[in-house]
Amino acid sequence: MGESHHVFRSSRSLVRGLRRWVTAAAGAVALTGALLTVSPPASAAGLTQVTGFGTNPGNLSMFTYAPAALPAGAPLVVALHGCTQSANDYYAHSGWPKFADAYGFALVFPQTTGANNANSCFNWFEPGDSGRGQGEALSIKQMVDKAVSLYGGDTRRVYVTGLSAGGAMTANLLAAYPDVFAGGAIASGLPAGCASTVSAAYTCMYSPPDKSPAQWGDLVRAAAPVGTTSWPRVAIWQGTADTTVRPENATELREQWTNAWGIGQTPSRTQSLGGGTTLSMYDDASGRPAVEVYSVSGMAHGLAVDPGSGAEQCGSTGAYYLDTICSSYHTAHFFGLDGDEDRGTLPAPTALTVSGTTDTTVSLTWEAVDDAASYTVYRGGVKVGSSTSTSYTDTGLATGTTYSYTAAAVDPAGMAGSVSPAAEATTTGFTPTCHTADNYDHTVAGRAYQSGGYTYAKGSGQAMGLWNTFTIHTLQQTAPGHYVIDDAGCSA
Repeated sequence: MGESHHVFRSSRSLVRGLRRWVTAAAGAVALTGALLTVSPPASAAGLTQVTGFGTNPGNLSMFTYAPAALPAGAPLVVALHGCTQSANDYYAHSGWPKFADAYGFALVFPQTTGANNANSCFNWFEPGDSGRGQGEALSIKQMVDKAVSLYGGDTRRVYVTGLSAGGAMTANLLAAYPDVFAGGAIASGLPAGCASTVSAAYTCMYSPPDKSPAQWGDLVRAAAPVGTTSWPRVAIWQGTADTTVRPENATELREQWTNAWGIGQTPSRTQSLGGGTTLSMYDDASGRPAVEVYSVSGMAHGLAVDPGSGAEQCGSTGAYYLDTICSSYHTAHFFGLDGDEDRGTLPAPTALTVSGTTDTTVSLTWEAVDDAASYTVYRGGVKVGSSTSTSYTDTGLATGTTYSYTAAAVDPAGMAGSVSPAAEATTTGFTPTCHTADNYDHTVAGRAYQSGGYTYAKGSGQAMGLWNTFTIHTLQQTAPGHYVIDDAGCSA
């Protein structure tokens, strides 16, 4: 993850005097205020180290994760950690393994060390490590080749994502290898080709150059093979309160990749997501998003995660893993890893609206799309049904629960087009629950409160006795924030 140290020097290329300067700066923690402890080598259950993946000129390590019974022709995602992190750290916190299991794709976690960079950062600012056919970039390309061979993957569906220094390296890989990567996601990262020295890297981080879209696009075109005409789809994630990699970098990244695609700077549409996130989409000529920008309000430097078991939740919090929204879920959806990567050309339905709810159903309507043979409806990004009309009712839902829906028009050949902005619906009703605990624990959990040494049920105010760990009651929650004593045998 790219704390401010992520530009620190490659020990292979900087002079001894600069090495002393960087070490002193790190020791003084002049930019972040605290050094992080480098994570141990990847060794968690589920991760497998792979050796012999090529000449490995970048001196990197390769770790993989593949779900059981992975089908042939599955996609592949390369995930790049940030500074002071490891493959295991990114595996454990980012949430990517959850979606590899759910959608059926393999993961590659490249890992660098202090032997390459004083702070275990990928050397995104070193031309000899970030250009096509060189150093760390070539090592990562060799990992892709090895993983495709190991898992029988589909070379047309290889993607790359990364955080901070890993995000900056992701941008460079997308520029250098547009024939390898179908898409990428840059989290708290920087534009491709922004820096070629340590000092320039700091400038990019804190005050990115205000180049024109064409100038940024030229850097991508210069890094790619001559004659390249098709480009990876790019998602850009950025916190508005990031003081390590300034939010202006997201603007420059957007300008860079929309220019590479030959599309404008005005969003085709915007959408409000959870966690204070605004999504801006920039469509290609077919109406499919080519560039997406996710701006997370108030988020500092890090990767957006949303711990929990919900369909759209993932990851765990930690240093530079910030509880806002599950970026891996939305990135997987953008890549098409949920099974929708082969989309038709029909535009997204407009005016998706919740027309009604009950305890267990949600009804939806939308505007018709010309030439649509039917429509597919998604709940939480997963297909739940289809309709030949412009309405659909989802059934069998939990009471008092919020769901997120999108829809896509399907052409006569059976190809679903672009997905609509989401509409959220909350079912009515409430499912009672029972909780047995001592009075102290009830109070700590918010089911009761204490006054004058006595305990009372929240909402109903029923007296529960002394506030201690010896008196035990069963409380039934009959409505949000309302509990009653039900010691006789809770019926919920």
